[in-house]
Amino acid sequence: MSPFRLIFFGTSSFAVPILERLAKDARFAVTAVVTQPDRPVGRHAEVMASPVKQAALKLGLPVLQPESVKTDEALALLGEHPADAYVVASYGQIIPQRVLDLPAKGAINVHASLLPAYRGASPIAAAIANGDKETGVTIMLMDAKMDHGPTLAFATEPINPDDTTRTLEPRLAKLGADVLPDVLAKYATGEIK
Repeated sequence: MSPFRLIFFGTSSFAVPILERLAKDARFAVTAVVTQPDRPVGRHAEVMASPVKQAALKLGLPVLQPESVKTDEALALLGEHPADAYVVASYGQIIPQRVLDLPAKGAINVHASLLPAYRGASPIAAAIANGDKETGVTIMLMDAKMDHGPTLAFATEPINPDDTTRTLEPRLAKLGADVLPDVLAKYATGEIK
């Protein structure tokens, strides 16, 4: 069976272990990586590539950096790279339905909370601030609404009393990287509906 072709959308360090795991799994072929454009960072406003771009370049993967995925130009750019599905993890832009509809198997999101709790941009900090004892990742099909769509899988992670976003995020990223490949493979073959 030929590898399941993916375009990976991600920007922050949360997405890096997920990208690396998919890129090294023979069941998948990452045909391109979409990430935010390089931006000025820090007091000296030094232009820096995102953590995902840095990882993609080390892996030898093509990198696409449209300012917005909502444009016709971005749509055309995505069309140049074959994909059976998109995988999205901490990308940083809302992806419109017309983009989500491009691949035959849609778009799968790795979200850093047990949805429907903590939709939005800071789910890890929200779980800690709320005093939750556990959190986790949700693997879900995407639609045009924020962190909304059918769920494919959940995985849980305890929140330690001394956890901060800085300590919890890497564990959730690893959890997402551990869970996603088998879920994605089962989804690709129709075993998960």
